[in-house]
Amino acid sequence: MSTISQQTLADTAAAARERRGSQPAIPLNLREFLCDEQRVALRKVESFGWRLAFVRRPMFQEPLVVVSNEDTHDFSVLEKDGSLSPSIHLHLRH
Repeated sequence: MSTISQQTLADTAAAARERRGSQPAIPLNLREFLCDEQRVALRKVESFGWRLAFVRRPMFQEPLVVVSNEDTHDFSVLEKDGSLSPSIHLHLRH
């Protein structure tokens, strides 16, 4: 049974690589995906405990920049204009 599980995991990983194409799984510098307004805003909110959590890169859409606050365990979307939007519609996987 463990062989089937290992094969299923291998198939899932292969499918993820195909969807991603030539893009690396985790880019070396996530800040490259931020526009100037987002970079300025990120520097400001970092002094209040926020940090860059991840950048979602959905196909055919703009990257979605997500920040988190380690003190409050909140997540917000860092919009293109530099504003923070509560992550009401953000579905996180565990």
